[in-house]
Amino acid sequence: MELSLRDAISEVTAPGQLFELVRRDVGGVECRVFANAPATLRDIFDGARGAHETFVVYEGEEWTFDAMMRAVDEFADALVHHFGVRRGDRVAIAMRNVPEWIVAFAAAVSVGATVVSLNAWWTSDELDFAISDAEVSVLVADPERCARVLDTCRRRSIPVVLARGDITTSPPDGVVHLVDVVIKGAPMPQVELRGDDDATILYTSGTTGQPKGAISTHQAICQTLMAFSTGLVVEGMRRGPRDHAPRDPTCFILIVPLFHVTGCVPVMLSCFSWHFKLVMMYRWDPETALHLIETHHVTNVVGVPTQTWDLLNFPNLAKFDTSSLVTVGGGGAPAAPALVARVDETFVHGRPNLAFGMTETNAYGPQNYGDDYQRYPASTGQTPTVVMDVEIRDDAGHVVAPGVVGEIWVSGPTLFRGYWKQPGASAAALVDGWLRTGDVGSINDEGFLFIEDRLTDMILRGGANIYCAEVESVLYEHPAIYEAAVCGLPDARLGESVAAVVVLREDVYLTEEQLRAFLSTRLAPYKIPTRVAFTHDRLPTNGAGKIVKSSLGQRYFRTAD
Repeated sequence: MELSLRDAISEVTAPGQLFELVRRDVGGVECRVFANAPATLRDIFDGARGAHETFVVYEGEEWTFDAMMRAVDEFADALVHHFGVRRGDRVAIAMRNVPEWIVAFAAAVSVGATVVSLNAWWTSDELDFAISDAEVSVLVADPERCARVLDTCRRRSIPVVLARGDITTSPPDGVVHLVDVVIKGAPMPQVELRGDDDATILYTSGTTGQPKGAISTHQAICQTLMAFSTGLVVEGMRRGPRDHAPRDPTCFILIVPLFHVTGCVPVMLSCFSWHFKLVMMYRWDPETALHLIETHHVTNVVGVPTQTWDLLNFPNLAKFDTSSLVTVGGGGAPAAPALVARVDETFVHGRPNLAFGMTETNAYGPQNYGDDYQRYPASTGQTPTVVMDVEIRDDAGHVVAPGVVGEIWVSGPTLFRGYWKQPGASAAALVDGWLRTGDVGSINDEGFLFIEDRLTDMILRGGANIYCAEVESVLYEHPAIYEAAVCGLPDARLGESVAAVVVLREDVYLTEEQLRAFLSTRLAPYKIPTRVAFTHDRLPTNGAGKIVKSSLGQRYFRTAD
């Protein structure tokens, strides 16, 4: 008989176990926490010294854990003794996915600095805002980002460290090559850290308005890493990946940016914690990803649903050996049930996986996996989790009954501590130890969480709520559709009407009439889009891989934003 989720959690977290749970005060709120979690991220990095297994594979390079830590120690020494970085200072990173991003991150947090992860896709103006907002002391950049931040950093007298640049040429004024500021063999400086010290500022990937810097502590991130690991152990106890013992050691492929919480915490830092191999991609490309999966026997793919669709729809997918895959999924956006079925049908051993998480929870939340996901493909998993409580509340903040839709509130030790220099926004988001997620959903009688939509991504048509994610899930069921996004358009009579932008597969033709006929058997009439735009171009996305809906109306329907 299959072990229940609750029984498996109880067994794994019992006294004396690695993942033992205790109750402890976290920021004035009593939470379930892991008794054996590392106190700081520095403790995690210290554990990698002397480990000669391969940590990072990047294009033609391989870095062992020990080699990575030697580079971390040397740069940490430079931050303290060359740049004068002290505990609490902000060190910014503006790079695509390269090994030096990890070096800079681990070095900075190990000496007590707070890492500010800058979106590598941002323009000079967007970077200028975040650099100014975070009051950065030092910035580490690759050549492309160096050019974008140079004027901003010069105006503010912020030194720029250039990684991956041409060391045979002199850098511009205000810029130094990484290799010129490190001393080979320099040891890690001795700095006293505490679990409640700030570790990261990650700017939210909101598609409208200025981003907010979400601050997380060492303790929150360490608890998060233990929580993700517990989830893997629990699922292994319950049934294993399709009753298949993995033939290969755990190996993740990094297909999302390190500046995003998913790439940083559940992928990169999890690999650092448990000494897993990490195959890094500079930028997303499905064919390159499949080559890497086959070559390095990748077991875990963590990304956004659009990337999973890219893999499934790649024309020559069958030519690649993907039998090493154990889990395929991620989070960042709701996944259509059709995607769950495709993953389960396509990959020999890979099971579908989806997690509900956000920057403010360090990407942690309920997770749906394997058979549970097949049974409830529209759910993001059972609640409560090992260390996270989840409630659905109405507009007045009262908990609603099972099956009733409301706002999702979460609580636990993985939460961020607030928004940088925004006490009002922090107070609005964090209420008595609970985070108002801004997501709309419901929990059924078995505790499975169903996300309907973002509060801000809901269409109000003639007084009726229409969830964009629901309509998008049905659109993805049509065999001619590669990608889809639904948005609201202004309507004089109804307030808003439903519109859809549909990316068609190559050499496929579909009319609005055909599409509406298809939808009419699956959706109530008022949910069917009244306007449809067809395209063969990919939809615009932000740095986290999420579709940017704020521009859809103007771009495809010529309406004002």
